[in-house]
Amino acid sequence: MSRISVVTGANQGLGFALAEGLAHRAAPADVLYLTGRDAGRVADAAAAIGHDVVRPAVLDVADPHSVASFAEDLRERHGGVDVVLSNAAARLAPDVPWTEQVGPFVDTNNLGTSHVLRAFTPLLRPGGALLVVASSFGTLRHLPRHLHEHFAARSLDEVDATILAWRDAVLDGTASRRGWPDWINIPSKVGQVAAVRAVAGRRRDADTAAGTLIAAVCPGLVDTDASRPWFPDMSDASTPTEAAKPLLALALGARRPEHYGELVQFGRVLRWS
Repeated sequence: MSRISVVTGANQGLGFALAEGLAHRAAPADVLYLTGRDAGRVADAAAAIGHDVVRPAVLDVADPHSVASFAEDLRERHGGVDVVLSNAAARLAPDVPWTEQVGPFVDTNNLGTSHVLRAFTPLLRPGGALLVVASSFGTLRHLPRHLHEHFAARSLDEVDATILAWRDAVLDGTASRRGWPDWINIPSKVGQVAAVRAVAGRRRDADTAAGTLIAAVCPGLVDTDASRPWFPDMSDASTPTEAAKPLLALALGARRPEHYGELVQFGRVLRWS
C-alpha cells in the first residue's frame, strides 16, 4: 500500500526539511502533501524538492474548516493517512508586546494542533504516526506547581479551554499575577504536549496494539529565521536537515511503546512532570 504523508508548515525551515526527507525516503507510488497557508510558497517549496511524490496543498491549521475539509478530501482519495507531521507554527518577535502576538500564536500553535489531532487521528492507518513538533519547554516542570492541575485534561476541549483562559489572561494583563511565565512560548508548548497526551490517553491500547504512534517531538535548537532573533549564538544549533533526521526516524522506524503519548527528543522521553 502506498504511504500517504502530510507535513504542515512545510514551505520553509524544519517543515521543508521534514518534507524533503520524506520525499527522499518515498517509493514511487507514495504521496506526500507539502502544505502551508500560501499557495505560491508551497508550490515553490514542492518544486525545490523536485520529487514526483510531492503534492503542494494549501492548508491553514488555524482554520478548523480548512483542516476538516483537507482531511475529508484525504479520506476520500486515499482512505487514510500513514504519516502526519504537525509542524505549522506562528513566529514570535522579541520587540512586539505579547498582547499583540498571543492571539495568532495560540490560533496556530495550540488550536491548530488541536484541529490537526481531531481531523487526522481518525484517519491514521495501523502502523502510522502522527507527530506534533513541540519543544523541551513543553513539560510541567517549566510551570509553577499550582498551574499543573490546569493541564490534567482528559480531552482536547479541556486543553483548548485552558489555553484560551491563559490567552485571555495575557490579553487582560493578569497572567503574571496568576503565576504564568512571562515568555508565552512556555504555556503554549505545554499546551501542545497536553493536547497530544489527551488524545493518546483515549487511543493508547488500540494504537499500541496496531503499532501506531502518536507523540510530541522536540527537535532541539534549530537554526531558522524563527529562532535566530531569540538566540544570538546559534553555534550549537542544528540545521533543519540535521534536526529532521531523528523526527523522521521516529515516524518511520520501529515502534517503542514508551514513546506513545509522550514528548520525545532524540529518541528519549522527556518526563511530563
